[in-house]
Amino acid sequence: MTDIITITPSPAIDLSTSVERIVPVAKLRGKTQRRDPGGGGVNVARVIRRLGGDARAIYPVGGAIGKLLRQLLDQEGVVSQTWAIAGETRENFFVDEIGAGRQYRFILPGPRLAESEWRECLTLVAALEPFPRYLVASGSLPEGVPDDFYAQVARIAKQRGAKFVLDTSGPALAAAAAEGVDLIKPNLREMRELTGSEPSDAYEWEVAARDLVGTGKATVVALTMAHLGAALVTRDEVLRAQPILITPRSAVGAGDSFLAALIWRLASDASRADAFRLAVAAGAAALLHPGTELCRPADVARLAEQVTIERG
Repeated sequence: MTDIITITPSPAIDLSTSVERIVPVAKLRGKTQRRDPGGGGVNVARVIRRLGGDARAIYPVGGAIGKLLRQLLDQEGVVSQTWAIAGETRENFFVDEIGAGRQYRFILPGPRLAESEWRECLTLVAALEPFPRYLVASGSLPEGVPDDFYAQVARIAKQRGAKFVLDTSGPALAAAAAEGVDLIKPNLREMRELTGSEPSDAYEWEVAARDLVGTGKATVVALTMAHLGAALVTRDEVLRAQPILITPRSAVGAGDSFLAALIWRLASDASRADAFRLAVAAGAAALLHPGTELCRPADVARLAEQVTIERG
């Protein structure tokens, strides 16, 4: 039985390279080339696999890029469950400017899904046997998919007795929160959009998260706050962690790595504090390497020793 299944409505291939300097018009010759599977739930499944867990990834595939996505996940040992779409799976493009120490992230448009295509995902999820303990949906919705798509997935999870975990933004997050979600993982921008508030410090952000829990929109809020650290908020406790002092080299995959470590440990029946500690370490570890590599287990283990958890 797979305890964790991830859903990625808009997966991608992430292509990354590095150049010494970015200038207009001139041919910029990349010094490196790397292709990685991408998309929120895909990345969550990849990190869980790296950390020693087991997760199956559900996502659509279209065209040659879709076939490559599946091949790359097969190479990493991630079990895939896919459905075919008419459009080509999207690509993203990342460039590290070595001289300036900057990273440029080009998120390209993905295919529009027909109603029959996105409904096929719901049918696939509803038919899962055995049903997972954790259903993790992550990433933006493709064009053509209604804002309440994740809310519909949340209803399926409730009917099957599973915990539904969501990492998304905007109207899709608001619609799912109105339905009620077991765990959401917003960053500050996503939290601002969801609550309509503008807190000035970490404490006020925690209060906003408590309000979400109190109104039944989420049982747990895992709030990542960049330079303010992170918080795990439930009805009866708040866990806080200060940011780990590192020199970031990439902005790719920190949130996905955080969520993957958190859910993997919770699914392993670890305490919330232990799961939160590893999540903070995994999020920081993802920032240590250029490109689209995500976190490395050795870095996660090392950084976890530096995480101090405070209870509120």
